[in-house]
Amino acid sequence: MTSPPLHFTVAICTYNGESRLPSVLDRLCDCAAETPDSLTWEILVIDNASTDNTPQIIDRYRHKLPLRRICEPQRGLAFARHRAIVEAKGEFVGFLDDDNLPEADWVTQAIAFGRENPTIGAYGSRILPEYAATPPENFQRIAPFLAIVDRGSQPLFYPPEKKLLPPGAGLVVRRDAWLACVPEQLVLVGRTTQKAIAGEDLEALLHLQQSKWEIWYNPTMRVRHLIPASRLQPEYLLNLMEGIGLSRYRTRMLSFPAILRPFALVAYSLNDCRKILRHLIKYRRTLKTDLVARCEMRLYTSSFYSPIYFLRETLSR
Repeated sequence: MTSPPLHFTVAICTYNGESRLPSVLDRLCDCAAETPDSLTWEILVIDNASTDNTPQIIDRYRHKLPLRRICEPQRGLAFARHRAIVEAKGEFVGFLDDDNLPEADWVTQAIAFGRENPTIGAYGSRILPEYAATPPENFQRIAPFLAIVDRGSQPLFYPPEKKLLPPGAGLVVRRDAWLACVPEQLVLVGRTTQKAIAGEDLEALLHLQQSKWEIWYNPTMRVRHLIPASRLQPEYLLNLMEGIGLSRYRTRMLSFPAILRPFALVAYSLNDCRKILRHLIKYRRTLKTDLVARCEMRLYTSSFYSPIYFLRETLSR
């Protein structure tokens, strides 16, 4: 006899997360204490080809949590998340990175929001940072690119025309909607190359949005995002912004039917040129010393180059 589906699955995708996983799993122990017995849930740790002691860390928590370890040998966050969706038994699947610390009521709030809003296919958390070092001046301008999202205390709808969507960290999706709308193989697979191409979460959400599922921000789901000092260093931030920019051809064109994509490409390219020129003029005296301004310039230039990058990638296959 088939057991009834669970209400919720927490999916933690990790690669070599032995030093980070304990903090996340400890927080989920708090969630277990706060979640009513009437709500059934599970935790999947998707081990994305780790080579450290991640399996041993997971074993330590098996007696504390409804926990399963799933091995996904193909590197890339897109592969890990798809595997989580396939393996999940919950009606809703909530994604946590291995540096995300959910509040004790995160599971309860996530289930409640999904149940109350049947037209919503995915909804993001309120994600607040915990910095291990002081961030650069004016860092708030680029903080959203590190999955830091605080849009206030009221739920918000992400309109398709705004081209704005929540990050994958702290995201909850309706499993049936994902299986019906998101391709098994995404073009953007996650940060596995030297260029660290990002955007796999946006690509998945765009498929949901095109299938008329609503995407929302739910502030009652609160998550703390641990930002180590290494992620505030110039090399990391510049590479991050470059990877985001290079992914934009794919995420931009998904919003248009094929016949309109050439016109959209011209419009986006002209707008990228405008942003680059405006930025050069505004920061011409400080661009070398202002890290945030340099990051923004890297984003604009790599966004402009993104169509050429994808053309080269296609031709090289």
